[in-house]
Amino acid sequence: MVVFKVPKMSRRLSFYCLILLATICIFILALNQRYSNYIEHRLQPIISEAELRSRMKYQEAPEPFAVPTVKYDDPFMNYMRAGMYSLENLTLTEIAEVVELQRRIIDKEMEDYVYPDGKYGVYANKLDELVMEKEGNPVRSVILTTWRSGSTFLGDILNSHPANFYHYEPLLHFGIVQIREPPLSDEALANLDSMFKCDYSTLERYLSFGKSAHPWVFNHNTHLWKQCLLHKRICWDHRFVTKFCKLFPFQSMKIVRLRLQPMEKFLQQNELGIRIVLLIRDPRGVLQSRKHREWCPSEPDCFDPTTLCNDMISDYNAAVRFSKRYPNTFKVIRYEDLSLDPYGHTEKLFKFYGLHFHEDVQRFLDTHTKTDIGGLSSTFRNSKAAPFHWRNDLDFEEVDEIQQECNIAMRLWGYNFAANATHQRYFDPVTNYSLRSNEL
Repeated sequence: MVVFKVPKMSRRLSFYCLILLATICIFILALNQRYSNYIEHRLQPIISEAELRSRMKYQEAPEPFAVPTVKYDDPFMNYMRAGMYSLENLTLTEIAEVVELQRRIIDKEMEDYVYPDGKYGVYANKLDELVMEKEGNPVRSVILTTWRSGSTFLGDILNSHPANFYHYEPLLHFGIVQIREPPLSDEALANLDSMFKCDYSTLERYLSFGKSAHPWVFNHNTHLWKQCLLHKRICWDHRFVTKFCKLFPFQSMKIVRLRLQPMEKFLQQNELGIRIVLLIRDPRGVLQSRKHREWCPSEPDCFDPTTLCNDMISDYNAAVRFSKRYPNTFKVIRYEDLSLDPYGHTEKLFKFYGLHFHEDVQRFLDTHTKTDIGGLSSTFRNSKAAPFHWRNDLDFEEVDEIQQECNIAMRLWGYNFAANATHQRYFDPVTNYSLRSNEL
């Protein structure tokens, strides 16, 4: 019989392997026990309100209306309480730092600004007089229109002005509706009032809508969105947005879901100093543009020509009254007129709003009115051609249907009728109009 002898080196190696294996097992057992204790004592199930109250001890408040001090018997609750306060302190510190940074940016932007100092009915001659956190009153500029009427273009012109806070479509969370009367108009006006005053504490629905999946609530607001990208944790915190908004001397807003008549509430409030421009567009151009938006064709308030043109008639009648009652704070412009002469009409609009025609605005017009760049929502356009794409994109049968439904509205607002398919391609759709009592 042959006997194999195990070399001494192999026996020694086996011994060391056994020791190593035993060490690993002991380490795993110890780690498992430690982790179990952590789970048991740190990651406990959610505590019910009744159970939480049983762990609390309230001290008497030292004086009436003072907040009582809360102490916990459980060390874990004290740990959690300290952690929550630490997180809150970090949040407040971050808000304060971002606000201070933006304050310095605005100071820099406004160094050489030409203040109205009495011109255009605005008497401010220094920054503090226009800043809410300094008890000043901002210049508040409003565009009121409807979907696909050129408001993105005009809104971005206003937003190119230095130190501007842009309230982009503040009723976006209301959905694809046109708001014409109470009770919905009351809710809408309350929202607008809060935004004009930079009070976001009551706008949780609006902020939640943006935070959930609709970043365009904020991303057209150049200054705000820049900080949101860097500070995502505080972006949708109403405390941050309120403080941030109150830094800005200029506040612009574009509204596409509210008709003109309810806005008289703000024209009557002299203390806010709101100035409103009603932006009108040819209904053929509006409906051609809406045709390419997937959210529109299934919505009656968006794609029905009769509904659109009834709103245009209602807005015309309100505009006739407002132009007489509020000549210094209400104005009308057609998108076609603005597009054909963007420099001249922008300068007039800025005087109406009480804004300086700043070099930044000039630069925006230089770069956004010459060439078509980007998609459907781009504001880089050949502005002289943009309002009239419908002449080639719509069949005459579509145009004729719109003209029949919109006969009165088109006559009131100064739009010529296409006679046939050939005429449609080459005629000038725009003629003069005047605001007078509706006799059609």
